[in-house]
Amino acid sequence: QVELKESGGGLVQAGGSLTLSCEASGGTFSGLDMGWFRLPPGKDREFVGTITWRDSTTWYADSVKGRFTISRDNAKNTLFLQMNALYPEDTALYYCGSKVAGSAGWTNWGQGTQVTVSS
Repeated sequence: QVELKESGGGLVQAGGSLTLSCEASGGTFSGLDMGWFRLPPGKDREFVGTITWRDSTTWYADSVKGRFTISRDNAKNTLFLQMNALYPEDTALYYCGSKVAGSAGWTNWGQGTQVTVSS
């Protein structure tokens, strides 16, 4: 299976923006649904959003809807997460995941990139 590697995290002030990337190596995005998840400090993993392989349909958690946008460049095997209007509560380790298109279980994960939003 592909190896996923996230980048683009950092420190940003509340109200700011960041764009995260997730690149695949050792394989392609072909046939994979992709997703973003996050692990806030002291909390459980949260779903952020997903994008399908078939037609790039996206779904978002209510907490990020309207502020975050997921996109993918299949030719470059890269997934993106554009984050706008960031809140301190968006602070988390963000990581991408993949699963076979249409299947239920996420089977592959990156190691994550830290996003810290200061107030």
